[in-house]
Amino acid sequence: MTIAIIGIIGGIVAVFIRAPILSYRDTVDRAELTDQADLALRRMARDIRLALPNSVRVRETTDDQGVHAGAHLELLLTRSGARYLTPSDGVALAKTLSFEDAGKRDFLALAPPRTFDEVRVGDFVVVYNLGPDLAPADAYSLEATGEIAGNAGKPGNTAGCPATSPVTAAGNIARICALTPPSTVNDAELGAPVRTITLAGNPFALQPMAMASPLQRFQVISGAVSFYCAKGTDGRWVLWRAWDYPITAMQAVPAGGKRAMVASGLDTCDDIFAYGSAASQRTGLVRIALALRGRNENPPVIRLVHQVHVDNTP
Repeated sequence: MTIAIIGIIGGIVAVFIRAPILSYRDTVDRAELTDQADLALRRMARDIRLALPNSVRVRETTDDQGVHAGAHLELLLTRSGARYLTPSDGVALAKTLSFEDAGKRDFLALAPPRTFDEVRVGDFVVVYNLGPDLAPADAYSLEATGEIAGNAGKPGNTAGCPATSPVTAAGNIARICALTPPSTVNDAELGAPVRTITLAGNPFALQPMAMASPLQRFQVISGAVSFYCAKGTDGRWVLWRAWDYPITAMQAVPAGGKRAMVASGLDTCDDIFAYGSAASQRTGLVRIALALRGRNENPPVIRLVHQVHVDNTP
């Protein structure tokens, strides 16, 4: 009789306790998902804000079987930027970035101290980037300049300066093959801190019409970065970040380079990245919508939406 009564009481208590326990479990699951989604959004937003003007491009991808695999975002990541000299600055031509002489590969960069602390040999100088389909003012057209033959199209090449320029066609991107030491000095003629940059080739001088920056600005990029979806070992979607792969005109999921997981357990990979309109693309307003699903039998779905603005002024 005692055992039966205890069993009845236990069953009644379990009915009332089960709901709070499941609610607590779902709350914890939802909090973990929110933290993961928020961290992933912040990580992607940081890269997008550092994108080269007019370099963020979004497209839908398919997997190896031709099945829709979600959105793919690619950008060119900037390290730094500065101002180059022109004859209008009243300095010797030997110190300017030439848009006329393809054999001239050295120029002075005018910038505050520590501007180039993160710049490395193998990075790329880009001038007046207008974006895809606007060659030669498109930094994704690196291989079209012929630079790919001398650099294998891969960032981080520290082989030094070639004896002859590998560049054979116009472009707005050139690899840095030499950089003056970090100890910046004031140029006697300018009275300001300068750094001497040597390029592997000068595609700027081969442009049919010089596409110089109206503000004499240039950016230094480390290479391309991609965010894309792929199926994990458990069959669920995983969002990856890829870098250190060749810059190519055709946007495709990187086959090489390095990659790191950004988020796992995605509910869907559709429309993660998008421009709201053509105007949004021109102004560089990117929408990120990330939906993550929990791991329980009735998992909650967390969906966070964030908009990131890129300054597209070249």
